[in-house]
Amino acid sequence: MRLEIDSDRLQRELEELGRIGRYLDESTGLWGVDRLALTDADGEGRRHVVARMKSLGLTVTIDRIGNVYARREGREKLSPVLLGSHVDSVETAGRFDGCLGVLGGLEVVQTLDDAEIQTRRPIVVAFFTDEEGCRFGTDMLGSAVATGRIPLEAAYALRDREGKLLRDELTRVGFLGGAPERLDPPHAYLECHVEQGPTLRAAGLDVGVVAGVQAISWHELTIVGKSAHAGTTPMELRADAGVAAARINLKLRELVASGRHGAALRATMGVIAPRPGLVNVVPGRATATVDLRNPDGALMRGAEAEIVAFYEEVAREEKVKISWRQTARTDPVAFSPRVRERVAAAASERGLRHASIVSGAGHDAQELARLCPAGMVFVPGEYDGISHNPREFSTPKQCADGVNVLLDVLLAFAEEGGE
Repeated sequence: MRLEIDSDRLQRELEELGRIGRYLDESTGLWGVDRLALTDADGEGRRHVVARMKSLGLTVTIDRIGNVYARREGREKLSPVLLGSHVDSVETAGRFDGCLGVLGGLEVVQTLDDAEIQTRRPIVVAFFTDEEGCRFGTDMLGSAVATGRIPLEAAYALRDREGKLLRDELTRVGFLGGAPERLDPPHAYLECHVEQGPTLRAAGLDVGVVAGVQAISWHELTIVGKSAHAGTTPMELRADAGVAAARINLKLRELVASGRHGAALRATMGVIAPRPGLVNVVPGRATATVDLRNPDGALMRGAEAEIVAFYEEVAREEKVKISWRQTARTDPVAFSPRVRERVAAAASERGLRHASIVSGAGHDAQELARLCPAGMVFVPGEYDGISHNPREFSTPKQCADGVNVLLDVLLAFAEEGGE
């Protein structure tokens, strides 16, 4: 008989975690979630999930970047199958992003316990530090350190906008662990996640077989002009940092509209902060961010080169200085064909409609892909799949479908022999 997770139990767990960091969102009138990485709310959420892990009898380990691993032993001492995601959030989140993967992984373990099944290989359920990247400036931070893309000391030196060091914040919330940060290669890595987009729901699909993740490039800009009186300074004599930021923002839209770098290019300026921020003062300084995404690596490099050249053009024409730094950069990642085939097979066997899909968002799975066969199961979302918003919502059935597929694929990998 095919195993089934307890959908009601999973929903209760999602709701309980969703109450931690809860806030009333004025724009939607809904309760949202704010568990920015390594804040008090994130610390509380982490402790809640660790308590759940321990209630299942799992052995919990915390590494030196704050990643948390909960281990269920197998019949043999082989490399484990790793399930994971994250529990930190953006400041305007719903309750599914990341959390479905972690709590879904624990629900898989609970289902195996209820059925008294011990797998051949160990199973580890993990959550990684600062996957979102919006506090310390680089996404997939914990998993990138665990897989060697980012050195530990470089991660420790990161600061948030208030100047707080990441290492100090790990200590403050009680998650500066002692275990080595470099992860031994697991046998496989699997992640269930909400799609965070409209594709699956619009096509009437039940799950997505994730083919890979597109390239991501983040820039942080510092624009220095000259503050001046808004009423007495002639326009031709201004060095307006706000105008320079606005021109770059509009250039991003033109890059996309032109089609020069492919139809799938996405470009966003998520932060624009002019200073001193007064109605009657020409901004003398501005900070801004650029977020570029493209499934084609070569086209992404072309878009990056064009926007960097435009920084120089704007600096010259607006009489400002523009400095920029790369805060995150990942190439496109293709997931393991073996994982993708098993996700598709499991979905078919359960009678679920499915299709291949490329992820527009970054995920911990793309980091783990450099260590082992890795892949993802996507769950559709309602309301056009909106995410990073309190309206984010996947139905209990949608969540259960995805986690049941995760369970099937886990069992296939967890019963394999070899190393």
